[in-house]
Amino acid sequence: RGGAEPITIVCLGDSNTEGCFECYINEGGRIVTVFERHNSYSARLQEMLSKLYPTVQFNIINSGFSGGWAHCGVSVLERDVLKYSPDLVIVSYGTNDSQSGLTGLDEYAKCLTSIFDGIKKIGAEIIFLTENYMCTKVSPHLKEDALKKLAVELCERQNSGVLEQYFDKAKELCKNYDIEVCDLYSVWKAMAQGGVNTTELLSNKLNHPIREYHYYIAIKLIEKMLGL
Repeated sequence: RGGAEPITIVCLGDSNTEGCFECYINEGGRIVTVFERHNSYSARLQEMLSKLYPTVQFNIINSGFSGGWAHCGVSVLERDVLKYSPDLVIVSYGTNDSQSGLTGLDEYAKCLTSIFDGIKKIGAEIIFLTENYMCTKVSPHLKEDALKKLAVELCERQNSGVLEQYFDKAKELCKNYDIEVCDLYSVWKAMAQGGVNTTELLSNKLNHPIREYHYYIAIKLIEKMLGL
């Protein structure tokens, strides 16, 4: 409608939020990631919302960063989120936090609590976004030993159920806070149980989903916004 107020949405999370895809080994032997924010779910969300509501100005800010843990979100909350006075914040952490194993669950919950409290103080709405599966097997597409070694570690964390327990903890916390959850981890679980090789849906065959999946994330977020 004419004269509609602008809407500001901030996406706070890790590499999947930032828009990270393939990984490769550079000449120095280090793992390097392909960054494409224009292919991230925040960019897709901007495109879709602008088509659905062409008279509304949507300001969507991607505050994701590669390697981010929930405690990182706490440290940058004022700088990367609150200063924009957002109407909605999409929070998505867990994949990297799960490196701490089950002993890190309480710290993870503590950090999410700090993030939620900070956002609620300014009156913004929150959606917590659970993330995708990591690799469940070492893909034959991985050729470098360093990437294969990383895949073994990620497989162990995924297949042992550690990552799932992190998102279960987050969902429990969200229930207590009356925060909406866009639970995409459960979608990946259903696909795996249905026989889908979910590792092939990862652009780096480790933990970053393919570009096309970011469209799906945007669609599911819009459904959540609309109460569908």
